Amino acid sequence: MLAVHFGAGNIGRGFVGTLLHEGGYEVVFSDVAAPLVDALTAAGSYTVHEVGAGGVDREVTNFRAINSAENPQAVAAEVASADVVTTAVGPAILKFIAPHILAGLLQRPAEAKPLQVMACENALGATDTLRGHVQELAGDQWEQLSARAVFANTAVDRIVPGQPAAGGVDVTVEPFYEWAIEAGPFGADRPNIPGAHFVEHLGPYIERKLFTVNTGHAAAAYLGFRAGRSKIAEALADETVLAGVRAALEETSALLVAKHGFAAEEMAAYRETILERFRNPELPDTVDRVGRQPLRKLSRNERLVGPAAEAEERGLSVAGLLAVVEAALYFESAADEQTQQLQKLLTELDSDALTTEVTGLRSEDPLYSRVRELVAARQR
Repeated sequence: MLAVHFGAGNIGRGFVGTLLHEGGYEVVFSDVAAPLVDALTAAGSYTVHEVGAGGVDREVTNFRAINSAENPQAVAAEVASADVVTTAVGPAILKFIAPHILAGLLQRPAEAKPLQVMACENALGATDTLRGHVQELAGDQWEQLSARAVFANTAVDRIVPGQPAAGGVDVTVEPFYEWAIEAGPFGADRPNIPGAHFVEHLGPYIERKLFTVNTGHAAAAYLGFRAGRSKIAEALADETVLAGVRAALEETSALLVAKHGFAAEEMAAYRETILERFRNPELPDTVDRVGRQPLRKLSRNERLVGPAAEAEERGLSVAGLLAVVEAALYFESAADEQTQQLQKLLTELDSDALTTEVTGLRSEDPLYSRVRELVAARQR
């Protein structure tokens, strides 16, 4: 069996690629970072180090790497013969993956089993987004090609922190992981991914993860930054920061209970599991790394404004979430372009224009005025 995985970074190697390997797939990593591709090509194996209670070392073998910028034809040929295609590149990069998938589908024999495509990104409906890009590029050819692939949305969860500079292609991760996959598109022919669970309705699981894990991580970073903490574990050791993160997650849990019918007790236990993972002292995750890309994280359908807007519409509390939004407006990172862009926008736009530009909220949205007030206060 063959799997092509786009994105050979830490998540690609330490999570998706590891499980594909354990499922018996030969893994072809496709990436544009030449030094990383060269390092993987030179390595006969790499080790995934799970740190924390129950963690073990896992050796990954039987992989290859291709530079998709230099050799797109080779990538297309691999896709044409693959069983599975996965991604871990970031939602904004999916449009650049679509041409490679389309080129592979064009070469794929019509009688071959449908290619199984899953975008493993921190975004709602990421695989649907990827399919949309492929369909748009295919144009009139899509009707012919659509039978050559099935696209299934997924929800993925594993903390993969920034890695030590001398770590090479090895990866340090937490022991916990979750990979929920939409079952319907596959019928009886599901990909072989150990530990993954297939569900009929993925939406609630995607939102539970996005509005708990990702919201909580962002809350720890932004509140931790304002408290002068440098590491996520250190931030959560600060009682004030921990209380702020808990407040935000209690609000997202209330939304998930109201919207999807999760049991309140189940959500309380899930929150505690998430917070315990974040407090893992063996994960060297930094406030700077987790807080980066604030423009994306403050956007309308993301982890902060997304749940806050829905909760406000239902008359639920949003004070904890708004405290995190406020903290995000003060976040600074010299290494992050989006942080610099946000700080520039704060000086160039008035509070109304900036609120709409950054959060996607409109004046008619119930949450709009409360967020605009936070923006205006930041600009004073």
